[in-house]
Amino acid sequence: MTDIIVTPDPDGRAGWLERSGMRMRCALGKGGCKPAPEKREGDGATPLGRWPLRLVFIRQDRVAPPRCALPLVPLDSGMGWCDDPADPAYNRPVRLPFAASHEKLWREDHVYDLIVVLGHNDDPPVPGMGSAIFLHVAREGYAPTEGCVALKREDLVALLERVSVDDALVIGN
Repeated sequence: MTDIIVTPDPDGRAGWLERSGMRMRCALGKGGCKPAPEKREGDGATPLGRWPLRLVFIRQDRVAPPRCALPLVPLDSGMGWCDDPADPAYNRPVRLPFAASHEKLWREDHVYDLIVVLGHNDDPPVPGMGSAIFLHVAREGYAPTEGCVALKREDLVALLERVSVDDALVIGN
């Protein structure tokens, strides 16, 4: 097991991800970083803490599957993620159409071409404590995220080729 360390910059909206000699720029939440107990749905903050890597969703029409120890799950246009704290499916994948508030995982931009699901608030989900905290592809210029960690696509692929199922992403100290 090897921790993947994310060290936020002073403003908490970007930082550096490091693992076994690799060092990569990353984007973080537009709301900065917060200790996990202070994280709330919609605050735009990246939760500080240690988060297991659960699985990887992949847009196979855009990205070749990386050699990866984590389970690879092909994305399709009917996939979403519930972000409604009042819904029983909160912080879980859902099939679209879906009546409650949700995020579409099949996007026109390339941000979700690769999505690593992080084990934040998922065992079990606590309503309102944050949902859809992923490691995904960064926007141009490392623009801040809604609370996720984002890497350049090439860096994310390189990282995925080196992770094991026991690795975790550690954000902050």
